[in-house]
Amino acid sequence: MKNILKIPPVLSFRDKQRLLYQFLLLTLCTLGSCNDFVDVDIPKSQLTAKAVFEDVATANAAMAGLYTKMRNNGILAGDATGISCYLGLYADEFDYYQQNAVSNFFNNSLFAADLGVNDMWNQSYNQIYSANSVIEGLNKSNSISEIDKKQPLGEALFIRALLHFYLVNLYGDIPYITTTDYLQNSRVSKLPADQVYQNIIKDLEQSIVLLSENYTSTDRIRPNKGTANALLARVYLYMKSYPEASNAASAVINNPLYVRENDLDKIFLKTSATTIWQFMPSVAGANTSEGSLYIFTAGPPSIVALKPDFISAFEANDQRKTHWITQVTNDGETWYYASKYKQESSTPTSVEYSILFRLSEQYLIRAEARAYQGDLIGAKEDLNTIRNTAGLPNTTAISAEEIIKDVLNQRRFELFTEFGQRFFDLKRTGKLDETLSASKPGWNTTDSLWPIPALELNANPNLKPQNQG
Repeated sequence: MKNILKIPPVLSFRDKQRLLYQFLLLTLCTLGSCNDFVDVDIPKSQLTAKAVFEDVATANAAMAGLYTKMRNNGILAGDATGISCYLGLYADEFDYYQQNAVSNFFNNSLFAADLGVNDMWNQSYNQIYSANSVIEGLNKSNSISEIDKKQPLGEALFIRALLHFYLVNLYGDIPYITTTDYLQNSRVSKLPADQVYQNIIKDLEQSIVLLSENYTSTDRIRPNKGTANALLARVYLYMKSYPEASNAASAVINNPLYVRENDLDKIFLKTSATTIWQFMPSVAGANTSEGSLYIFTAGPPSIVALKPDFISAFEANDQRKTHWITQVTNDGETWYYASKYKQESSTPTSVEYSILFRLSEQYLIRAEARAYQGDLIGAKEDLNTIRNTAGLPNTTAISAEEIIKDVLNQRRFELFTEFGQRFFDLKRTGKLDETLSASKPGWNTTDSLWPIPALELNANPNLKPQNQG
């Protein structure tokens, strides 16, 4: 497996151009637009880098291809190879049931040659490379107007920030890649996590300036200003920059595009007004990979099921347990699966898309940030918004410490199975060891960071040292 930070030097410039064209063509065919694209008067055998960005349509096609990559592979994939499943196993959300297989994630026994660890790193940097290609192509283009450049350029900067955000939380100190230059990337060094965060903020602030306030379509599959602000709020929360986290979350909460939904069964529909950003399925009528992965109708489960300890930890009368979890009983045994998404397979028309950001998280971010700043009344208002939607009474917490504890508890039951939120919350609050050592026999303190893939360290010694453990 090649180092993803490199483009093999044996490829000629024309070969790279041809590969880019083939990638765009495949992307557009996947999206159902192949017939229209081949009618464009450009030779099929080659598409120069300059031609790709001669109009905004091809720049948007490049972004569409990147979203296809992200939906199908790597950190944000909704299937068993994505971070939702991996970190659900790695922390305390899932039990593992796949027969005749061992999950190093479930056993907390990752090693530097682990294929899952390798793929997560490689796919992420591959996608970052694609984002950088769009950024460079747009910046160099003389034929696309500055106005037309803004949206795809803002999206690419957002994606670059998003992927680095997950990487720094998984691997610790990492390279922050901002170029497609082969020689530069082949010698890149790790940056301290704090500096990575500063680069993330810089990219997000620039993307917020560029991105449109409104969505490019009604289905919210392309990021807008609200999406970038939602990630910025999360980033600031993780950095303990609480005034900034509160302000960024408020920018989303106060945006009329987003409307609270009191019906828990409607929150994960593709039309939900609480959705900030989502992935469209690959074909018409398909639904989410998450639904296909989590839902089962008879036991034992094929891959994963929610841990009984998680089920028993819900407060009495919490409607999320009723609406977002389904029980399956067979031969006297009982299992539970996450049923936020209700569709296991295709329907006449798609009814569910994979949601990456949604409004509830922003209320919880602002509640926590307000509590740390001493705004206990505001913090409780935000916290109670989430509690009441779940059918729970107002919080009984009084002190800031009690409110924060309740916020973290609500995050556990509101955001379960959503892109590793549980693991990251335990990590950023310093509770990984005390929580997971009690429930995971294979847990070690050094498991807070994943190992950097051995192939990457061998290819580029500047990435050393390896993470401890």
